[in-house]
Amino acid sequence: MICIFTQSEIKVLNLSILITKRLISARKKAFSSFIMRISITATTISVAAMIVSLSFINGFQKIISEKIFGFWGHVRVQHYEPVKSNIAEESPIRRNDTAEFMIKNTPNVNSLSTFATKSAILNANGTIEGILMKGVSKEYPFKKLTRFLTKGQWPSYKDSGYAEDIVLSEYTANQLGTDVGKSLLIYFIQSDGSAPRTRKLRVSGLYKTGIDVYDKVYAIGDIRLIQKLNGWEESEVGGYEIDVIEPLKMDETSYLLYDQLPSGWNALTMKELSPEIFDWLNLQNTNKYILLTVMTIVAVINLITCLIILLLERTGMIALLKALGARDIQIQTTFIAYGAWISGIGIAAGTLLGLFICYLQLYTGFIRLNEEAYYIHIAPVDIRLGDVTMVALGTALISVLILFIPSIISKRINPSKALRFK
Repeated sequence: MICIFTQSEIKVLNLSILITKRLISARKKAFSSFIMRISITATTISVAAMIVSLSFINGFQKIISEKIFGFWGHVRVQHYEPVKSNIAEESPIRRNDTAEFMIKNTPNVNSLSTFATKSAILNANGTIEGILMKGVSKEYPFKKLTRFLTKGQWPSYKDSGYAEDIVLSEYTANQLGTDVGKSLLIYFIQSDGSAPRTRKLRVSGLYKTGIDVYDKVYAIGDIRLIQKLNGWEESEVGGYEIDVIEPLKMDETSYLLYDQLPSGWNALTMKELSPEIFDWLNLQNTNKYILLTVMTIVAVINLITCLIILLLERTGMIALLKALGARDIQIQTTFIAYGAWISGIGIAAGTLLGLFICYLQLYTGFIRLNEEAYYIHIAPVDIRLGDVTMVALGTALISVLILFIPSIISKRINPSKALRFK
């Protein structure tokens, strides 16, 4: 068996461990014990706050992203029009079997479906409301929208003709004073400036995403109605909505698609189509880093303060140990071990407390938010083992490095001067 430590190093460790045990088991009423408990508490709160904050911010970003991707997919393929607004009607592209086969077989692509949009005005109960109708086919994966449907059902498609159903957002339905099963008039605005075309549709369902830019703008109907009103052929659509398997790789997938698409077609991710939302989500990362920094500083300052107070209170003990022949390395090792014990207790307790709060929120949802401001009404939680480990190990590493500061102070204590006043 190979011995890692020399005999002298083992003696140093034994003495340091012995003294550390005595310090830990010091009488409960000692001032240093009070400071130690405060330091452990501060470290616990800091670590718990970091874990809770990371889990909540990660959950917030994940849920909002999933809502956006659920409503509009991850990538959209449509006619290349760089100067057109992202919510404007699309110029038609003709369905291409070769292009569809290529898209379906592109790595990371899960599914694709056709869509088209058209501006319209809804009229019900003497109230009008402007919307952008999103037309989809009966093959559309409505399953991914199930979480948004609050009442009724999706449009009922016919074998011929178009479905005379429309799904409104709860916001639009409330503005119009209408509900599921009731009829309304819809006026489709024509791009050539001619008189709007009117249709009577039945409200088959209501949805709510919680995202204003969707709830206040979109209604869902049959793509064949839009094709008929625009004078398009059956093979003409506004574009393709693509869902990917791994959202983190959607940029890579978009670039890969763009290189293989027919001339005049474009592939855009939802990050490019809704930059304002994703910029806002990315801003949460800045808040996350600021909070991590502040909480780490709080934990470190409390630990340093605790050890310095302990040094001041134990000056006589340190001087006596030195007078009896204890080396500086033995005393330094003692205070490093004592500080590591304090930070270790705080990190372990903080990790358990943070996870408890996260799981409590996950199963009870006791923390609620203003949905109009945050797009969700219950604070979401996404507990990631990597983040929890990073907080625990990161705090431990920083604490160990900081422990050398108070331990160095002990080297400057002069035994003769310190014992003179005892």
